[in-house]
Amino acid sequence: MSERLLFLTGHLAFPRLERMAAGFGDAARNWRIHDIGVKVAALMTQEIILRRLPRPVEADRVILPGRCRADLAALTREFGVPFERGPEEIADLPAYLGRSGGKPDLSRFDMRIFAEIVDASTMTVAQTLARARKLAAAGADVVDLGCLPDTPFAHMEEAIAALHADGLKVSVDSASLAELGRAIAAGADHLLSLDENSLALLPDNSPITPVLVPASHGDLDSLQRAAARARARGIGFILDPILDPIHFGFADSIARYVEIRRREPDAEIMMGTGNLTELTDADSSGVTAALLGLCSELNIRHILTVQVSPHTCRTVEEHDAARRMLFAARADRALPKGYSDALLQIHDKRPFASTPDEIAELARDLRDANFRVEVAQDGIHVYARNFHRVAADAMSLFASLGVEKDGAHAFYLGTELMKAETAFRLGKRYRQDEPLDFGVAAEKNAEDESRFKEAGHTLRKSSGRSDAADT
Repeated sequence: MSERLLFLTGHLAFPRLERMAAGFGDAARNWRIHDIGVKVAALMTQEIILRRLPRPVEADRVILPGRCRADLAALTREFGVPFERGPEEIADLPAYLGRSGGKPDLSRFDMRIFAEIVDASTMTVAQTLARARKLAAAGADVVDLGCLPDTPFAHMEEAIAALHADGLKVSVDSASLAELGRAIAAGADHLLSLDENSLALLPDNSPITPVLVPASHGDLDSLQRAAARARARGIGFILDPILDPIHFGFADSIARYVEIRRREPDAEIMMGTGNLTELTDADSSGVTAALLGLCSELNIRHILTVQVSPHTCRTVEEHDAARRMLFAARADRALPKGYSDALLQIHDKRPFASTPDEIAELARDLRDANFRVEVAQDGIHVYARNFHRVAADAMSLFASLGVEKDGAHAFYLGTELMKAETAFRLGKRYRQDEPLDFGVAAEKNAEDESRFKEAGHTLRKSSGRSDAADT
């Protein structure tokens, strides 16, 4: 028997929700849609639901509009049926319902992120700890302390101790055997990097896990010899054939990863992605997704990241999002598509929540003079009672709005229209009174979004106007 779903909505959205449900065919035969008796779904409150939703609720789940701020736990207790908040736009419901009627599980991953602080030797311990905490919050599992040639790192031991005291795993990345020896004595968790010769730095059965690299670049035979010596001495290890930049051996280095996995089917392997993300003038999210896709196929479970260039300032967040998406897709034996929008930073898969015809229908039904702003494939729509204009740019719309003498309202509409124009030009989803969503490319949190909405609400009220959510 298919799952019984009950969707709560308002007058305006009801026809669209019916059409959406009809598109699911037999899968929706046990779905019901209930008009709760408000015009705009966002006006639905917990009190309205308690008063107007008939009992008993014959459903396995009740799905509320995304903008409804009712207390889900309280409603679940009251009606004895799970209540959940769906997406804000009906166009996103199919993706929300997804596989087996539930959201993808993005809580799981099996890749560890090593995030390098490349200039740790030039930073104070307090500065290093502050940077490390940010990296860990972004998704890093191990903080890698980078050592610079000819730059003393006198406080390395103190830095390692401070990071350990904060509960962080630490690796030390150095080409100096002396510095690696100090890192061993200080109890680092990992060393980057040792080869078949420098592996002698570690004692037998060492608790420190080194990253092993070829003795000479590209020499997989030497990498395997290092692995054999580590096994014989009871030392755990991670192999790194080294990823090279584009036009400097990139294709051959990919082949080395494939080959070392063939030779060492059970070994732990690392890929350092910085030679592509840092050394390619391209948005790093797509590069990261492709590289971690390769890692997912080859069961490479350790990733070394670095964020030095300004265009890679969110690379740890991108790696974290990619590893979660790829784990979920691999578990489903599916393409990494439809699991997460975190890496869709410039363009959205479904940029338009409504068609031009649907917006025109809403505009005809309006009975108040409050401006609504939406974006569709034909441009930016501004509409109210007996008013509907469409244009590709904000400037050509503003003159027809009649708010020249209303400073607060003019400011509000100006900011919304420019945001809408940005969304239209990029193919981003626009939502009135909400910031544009750039995935993990921009930091965001619920408090920021709340402030954004409150600012819009205040500006409208100061001008004596309101939007759809206040109607």
